[in-house]
Order: sequence, then C-alpha cells, then structure tokens
Amino acid sequence: MNIYRHIVVLAALLLFCATSVASPDAPRQARLEHLLVQDCGACHGLHMTGGLGPALTRSALAGKSRDSLIATVTLGRPGTAMPGWAPLLGPDDIGWLVDLLLQGYPAL
Repeated sequence: MNIYRHIVVLAALLLFCATSVASPDAPRQARLEHLLVQDCGACHGLHMTGGLGPALTRSALAGKSRDSLIATVTLGRPGTAMPGWAPLLGPDDIGWLVDLLLQGYPAL
C-alpha cells in the first residue's frame, strides 16, 4: 500500500472518530478500564509511567492532539510493539480511552 493510500485511510479514520460522540455505557467503561490496566499496562506500565512503550501519563501526553492519539490506538505504530486496536475496539471505545488518558488516568 503506498503512502498516499495510508494518508487517505488515516484521514478517513480521523474524520470518523472525530464525529463520533457516543460514550460507552458504564459496564463497557469498566471493561475498557480493565483492558487499559491489563493490556495497555503490560507495555506502558501499571501506572502508565512507561515500560516497553512510552509513558501515557497526563504530562507525557501534553501537547499531543486527541486525533493523533486516536490514530495511534486505532492503527498502531508500524515497526514497534504497538498494535492497532481497531479490530477489537470501536471508535467510541478508542475515543473514550484516549479521553481517559488525557484526563490523567490513573489518578495517582
């Protein structure tokens, strides 16, 4: 797949994610929080302070756009251990997780 096709796909995903406003219900939020601790925490650290992957603390994410973070979670980072989560999580789930991290999860 050439670079221009990647850019078009990424732009479409960002547009779709940016227009999505639904928030997962409370039981789904609990499952997503569990996933964040167990799956994301395995690489980014139990308190999101870093490990194999970079820190995902509020200060570490400062200055990074919500859209770029959503793209990273959705598509992953080629050449790294960061997988794309789009096959397992919908846009609302990914947006909710990114918002949670931007708000400072976990609150220490």
